[in-house]
Amino acid sequence: MAGIHFDNRERFTELGFAIAYYRKRRGLSQDQLAERVGISRQHMGAVEAPNMNRGISLELLFNIATVLNIEPYMLLKFNPEK
Repeated sequence: MAGIHFDNRERFTELGFAIAYYRKRRGLSQDQLAERVGISRQHMGAVEAPNMNRGISLELLFNIATVLNIEPYMLLKFNPEK
């Protein structure tokens, strides 16, 4: 598999947009969501920031989805028109 280069920046950007979208729909601040999932507001800000492309664990993804009362796939297959 030498020579293969993965570029997931766009996916991380979309994930951040999805988290921010559903967080705002639930009426939560970054501070509130971060506290409920057990991370710092700075970490949450980095996850949502489009230029940070910070990877997150599946555990954190599942915890965020649980707090937002949505299925985890909704964060990965984000489409705000639906």
